[in-house]
Amino acid sequence: MTRALVVLAVLVIGGATTAVGVVSGWWWLAVVGVAGVVASLVGFHDLVQTHHSITRNYPIIGHARFLLEHIRPEIRQYFVESNTEGMPFDRETRDLVYDRAKGNHGEEPFGTQRDVTAVGYEFVAHSLRAKPKPDTPQPRVRLGGPKCTQPYDIALMNVSAMSFGSLSGNAIEALNAGAAMGGFAHDTGEGSISRYHLKHGGDLIMEIASAYFGCRTPDGQFDPDKFAERARIEQVKAINIKVSQGAKPGLGGLLPGSKVTAEVAEARGVEIGTTVASPPVHTAFTTPLELIDFIDQLRDLSGGKPVGFKICIGSRREFLAICKAMLERGSAPDFIIVDGSEGGTGAGPVEFEDHLGMPLTEALMFVHNALVGVGLRHQVKIGASGKVATGIDIVKRICQGADFTLSARAMMFAVGCIQAQTCHTNTCPVGVATQDPARARALVVEDKKHRVFQYQEKTVNSARQIVASMGLDDFGQLNPRKLFRRVDPQVTRTYHDLYEWLANGELLEQPRETWARDWKEAAADTFDPDSRRHDSRARMGREA
Repeated sequence: MTRALVVLAVLVIGGATTAVGVVSGWWWLAVVGVAGVVASLVGFHDLVQTHHSITRNYPIIGHARFLLEHIRPEIRQYFVESNTEGMPFDRETRDLVYDRAKGNHGEEPFGTQRDVTAVGYEFVAHSLRAKPKPDTPQPRVRLGGPKCTQPYDIALMNVSAMSFGSLSGNAIEALNAGAAMGGFAHDTGEGSISRYHLKHGGDLIMEIASAYFGCRTPDGQFDPDKFAERARIEQVKAINIKVSQGAKPGLGGLLPGSKVTAEVAEARGVEIGTTVASPPVHTAFTTPLELIDFIDQLRDLSGGKPVGFKICIGSRREFLAICKAMLERGSAPDFIIVDGSEGGTGAGPVEFEDHLGMPLTEALMFVHNALVGVGLRHQVKIGASGKVATGIDIVKRICQGADFTLSARAMMFAVGCIQAQTCHTNTCPVGVATQDPARARALVVEDKKHRVFQYQEKTVNSARQIVASMGLDDFGQLNPRKLFRRVDPQVTRTYHDLYEWLANGELLEQPRETWARDWKEAAADTFDPDSRRHDSRARMGREA
């Protein structure tokens, strides 16, 4: 409040001074008097207030610190940081997305700005037998295992999960309209299907999470009938269970009643103005076996559509337990979306964003290896989600084990996001992550839908050109041998040489040492093998 008063005082004094200079010099005396009174009031308040030490010691001028602190992110983004050092997305990547969204090719003069000798630098090798980019339609990946009767052919790059409520209605409309134009999928996010998802007819992946928005009973449990009603909408092509997410793994959420407007309540199936909690875990299943049963149930309720789950890997044993449950039930999800810990739109606790969950590269290779090790990789397609923004990102993730990718923040850039990082404040300056109608109006759907379409099309075409330049015919020929990483200034190695890769069915026969303990301790009937070991020790103690 004090800062606002200071800014107001400066504006009033500045405006009055300008007017005085034009009208009459006699007004200067009045302006100086008013300025003195305002400064005295602000200074007195600074001296007696108890919240800010700096203004108690430095009244009035101490507010300069708050002003500089407020504009620091903008100063750094626009004037200080280089094109390749910004985070979460650097300027070069953001400019590439903006450029392609506007229909340009994304070209850069005078060579790379990346340090190609830096440890961690990655590249793929081109071929002397490079081929022209195919003129055929974009390649697709078939989602649908043996139990799926309505398989879906998904694009290589799709819109990742972002809910209406987190994003504005205009942003959801633009994303879905762009998806409809380009024939790629749009994940609804856990906020379920809103009127804005349905308006333009783009393909939807219906996501359900622990609060079961859109398919819940009044007390927050899963409602099969409500789920079936929404899942059988023609526009819904697949079902995605959010088990955990990269931005805040192992954490639920709270939707304040003030944000539950009529439209949000309609989409999520809750009462207007009611505060709604999202538990950290599901209640529809509590064990790996129950998860597989739940997947089968949703597939039946949806009329045979592909069903999978999204997960940010934490414990390796927990995912291996899910693999054992697949084997025991003789059933598997149609797809798994691996969400890297570096992913995340909106906002989450800093510690969770920075220090919980497995990054996408390690998680993706682990999930791929686990499915290969149990002999189910051919049945289960893998999606990669987490900072996918460019054609080379798509190629890298497929080399690491993915079949397709999903992008959230890059799609936000395509509809106008400027990485202001105010998503959680409802004050998004470009109308993307806000429910304020006055701010949301800045995003014009008719313009931004073309940008979403053009961005996805040109990014996938870039990936196709890279694959052709590698001398390959299709994305199925990508493998870990094609991706190189610099491990020190003089040495580069392929991902095949850097990491281990399991043989088909290896975990079922003789697991190698690095996998044996986790595989042995994983159990299909529990996510917590430690509890079983503790129970066993307790029984032994009682018997003794």
